[in-house]
Amino acid sequence: MTLLELDHVGKRYKRGSRVALDNVSMEIHAGEMVVVWGERQSGRSTLLRIIAGIETPDTGTVRFEGRDLTTRNRKKLGRGIGYCRRDFRRWRGPVVLDQLIAGQLGRRVPQSTALAHAWKALERVQARSCAELAATELKTHETIRVAIARELTCNPSLLVIDEPTLGVEPLDRDGILKLLRSLADEGTAILSSTGEGTGFLGADRVVALDKGRLDGDLTPDLAPVTDLIRHRQARG
Repeated sequence: MTLLELDHVGKRYKRGSRVALDNVSMEIHAGEMVVVWGERQSGRSTLLRIIAGIETPDTGTVRFEGRDLTTRNRKKLGRGIGYCRRDFRRWRGPVVLDQLIAGQLGRRVPQSTALAHAWKALERVQARSCAELAATELKTHETIRVAIARELTCNPSLLVIDEPTLGVEPLDRDGILKLLRSLADEGTAILSSTGEGTGFLGADRVVALDKGRLDGDLTPDLAPVTDLIRHRQARG
């Protein structure tokens, strides 16, 4: 089942003439793990932010569960689409558990229910030991796991995470990617991005983006990562 659909999406930033996205069309299905691969300024972060509803496209449409997100009522964060941020705002509380509870209270979830959801999410991402730590005490891979847990408290159908392995030690990268794969296997669609050749583990599809344009859509099992990189290098 098609969960999210982009139809000829374009985005240009007013400061300068850089085109971030150029006529991008793609689909994401329920329970699918899709990775957007591209170099710096390829448009991959912009693409994820538009899908999450943080930015709006200049042209084209974005549909989530059949509804147009490019209308004025496009706000879906916390209501179907979860966007993982690495930052933690102090006003939400001094420790990780407070951070996971605060957003739920803002949605009028009863405190006891919010607490239960927070513990369940931390358990799911194997970060229960981080509950009483301050954000500044977290290691990079723990920050990623907690960011995922924070969005899981919303029970999203689509989880969007920009460069989940960026800055993560090599020994911890596989664990993050395997976690995302397991969430997809449970039915939550995953959309992530990477600029490295190590961010494809577990993906159903790799979408290559180059200067704002789609430059390939590959199935990793059929097209190894090295083939994608060679294709990019061959283009010069």
